[in-house]
Amino acid sequence: MKFLTVACLAGLIFLSGCATQTTTPAPDTPSPATASTDAPAAPAARPHTPVIPAGPLQPITAAHANGQQVMPLFTPSDLWDRIRRGFAMPDLQHPLVQDREQWYATRPDYMQRMTERSRKYLFHIVEELERRGMPTELALLPYIESAFNPQAVSTAKAAGMWQFMPATGNYFDLKQNAFRDDRRDVLASTRAALDYLQKLHGMFGDWHLALAAYNWGEGSVGRAIARNQKAGLGTGYTDLTMPAETRMYVPKLQAVKNIVANPDAFRTELPLIENHPYFQTVDITRDIDVALAARLAGVREEDFRALNPSLHRPIIMAAGTPQILLPWDNAKVFERNFAAYNEGQYASWTVWTLPSTMNVAEVARRVGMDESDLRSVNGIPPRMLIKAGSALIVPRATTSRADVAEKVADNGQIALTPEVVTRRTVVRASKGDTVASLARRHRLSAASVAGWNDVKVNDAFKAGQQVVLYLPVRQGPKARAASAKKGTDTRAPARRGGKPSKVKRR
Repeated sequence: MKFLTVACLAGLIFLSGCATQTTTPAPDTPSPATASTDAPAAPAARPHTPVIPAGPLQPITAAHANGQQVMPLFTPSDLWDRIRRGFAMPDLQHPLVQDREQWYATRPDYMQRMTERSRKYLFHIVEELERRGMPTELALLPYIESAFNPQAVSTAKAAGMWQFMPATGNYFDLKQNAFRDDRRDVLASTRAALDYLQKLHGMFGDWHLALAAYNWGEGSVGRAIARNQKAGLGTGYTDLTMPAETRMYVPKLQAVKNIVANPDAFRTELPLIENHPYFQTVDITRDIDVALAARLAGVREEDFRALNPSLHRPIIMAAGTPQILLPWDNAKVFERNFAAYNEGQYASWTVWTLPSTMNVAEVARRVGMDESDLRSVNGIPPRMLIKAGSALIVPRATTSRADVAEKVADNGQIALTPEVVTRRTVVRASKGDTVASLARRHRLSAASVAGWNDVKVNDAFKAGQQVVLYLPVRQGPKARAASAKKGTDTRAPARRGGKPSKVKRR
């Protein structure tokens, strides 16, 4: 019996020594907040070097055991608590932070709407941040960017809850075509945003500067740092001269972080967001109407679109969007109903690629649609021609089972050009004028001039003879300005290309 007691004590001492070793971090292991993030999607795994004692194991004292930190054995049920535990960025101490705290705290209705909207997406963002070893404060960034509205579009054309500009979205592989805009996609845009933030943190080595670059552009922040270095000034976030929006950017995030950290101090009530997934991914194997997908899942169409906000059109193309998001409880419902559906086609729409440039009336006639419906479904403004090669959503034949090809689903675009408005004009021919010479002078085809005047293409006109021409009506400055406002002025200069930039906005 005495031998058994001694053996048990020795075993306990050995296990205690092992526990001490496994909770002692390796001296050179970086923390997630300071680890390099040059690789866009760095895994969260951290190297572990076991500490092996040189001599025999020694019993630990009670004081030594009480001083050791161990991981909690329970998972927080409240997602806000989980976010608080992952805070790892240094706090910004600045009067602008107090200003923004006051602004948010005095708008409880706005805070309530914003946080309620975030409950669909926040768990996924926190999961991704933890997987990458990034500070969980960054889960609050969409509050600053878009108030967690995935359909938000800025005046500078930044879109989605992470507010990607078109060029930056393309750089991070966010598809933008006639059928979908991945800048609004919950999974794709979150992946791209965290890739970009990791890249910026790797460039500047500071989360506040990385956030400034996310808002202002990495080139702008780099030049501001270089100016300060040349002048012998500091190069931290508060030292740089920057636009007012960027100056307020980190203080806004810090203010929201402070409110989340201690809502009672600001007399703010955060809605309960439970610490479990809100949605689940579901595979799509056939093209399907958005309305039918929502019905088969048992959710309202507006709720379906809130989880799948990248969809532009009334159809989901399996070749381009092979997965959709559904509330956790509705995913199985959809899969069961999708497999059992036998009431006809899954998709009542398909894509037609135009063989030549046409006006909307001609396209509508060919596909058997009302002209206004064709414009509405495809987002075509008035007084525009549809150029050859454009991919349009049109009704699918009832006998067709062919789904849209991957090349079209992933790359289809609609190209428009202003419709030329002509006016009947009569001119007097000069001596020696011919059908061909008048056609060249007015940039018309000789066949058209001949047809309008009932002559042959090689005929000549007498001096003073009246000739009928149909000439384009030139737009005045006011008309051009109105067209440009509607996005139909093709003479507007294209922006130069360059490195991805997050220049904004509001």
